[in-house]
Amino acid sequence: MATIRPYAARDLGALYEICLKTGDAGQDATDQYRDPKIIGHIYAGPYGTLEPESCFVLEDDAGVGGYIIGTRDTHAFEARLEREWWPALRSRYANPGAGRADFTPDERMAYLMHHPPKTARRINEPYPAHLHIDLLPRFQGGGWGKRMIDTFLSHMRDAGVKAVHLGVGPKNERGVRFYRKYGFHVIEQAPPPWNTWWFGISTRA
Repeated sequence: MATIRPYAARDLGALYEICLKTGDAGQDATDQYRDPKIIGHIYAGPYGTLEPESCFVLEDDAGVGGYIIGTRDTHAFEARLEREWWPALRSRYANPGAGRADFTPDERMAYLMHHPPKTARRINEPYPAHLHIDLLPRFQGGGWGKRMIDTFLSHMRDAGVKAVHLGVGPKNERGVRFYRKYGFHVIEQAPPPWNTWWFGISTRA
């Protein structure tokens, strides 16, 4: 029997593992990265470390197999990343230089450490919170994604947050379909070469 529960510090390793195993538009990215932790440094670790109260995990007898992580205030979180998260990583991972189309996956992640994108005000002002959700295959297709988003939105609503956004890469067609079905609406789609879909939703029940 699986359960959704609040994140605990002991779950940090699971966040990194799940992030890697879903890091290719929801598919396993293990073979793509020389450093198995580098993608988690961008998309998982900072949430469990800096805002654990906004994180939840999905656990069964086999262990933690899914998470939903995020922040109540994207603008403040990005500022905190600059103060407390990126400096140590920048000392460990060299800046690969100007952005290039032929970056390796590891170089792309290192580039993001040194040049983290900032969420546009037109997104984070009306939708101040944001989330990331990833589930291992054993939890996919069983309604767990919906339950986890229900849990996160309820938590945000209780914290006084009015709306949430998320970004989805264009390769993740399954994710785009899922968010539309859940009730997220399209805020905008970024221009090429990024093509990221930005979705938003109110926290109102």
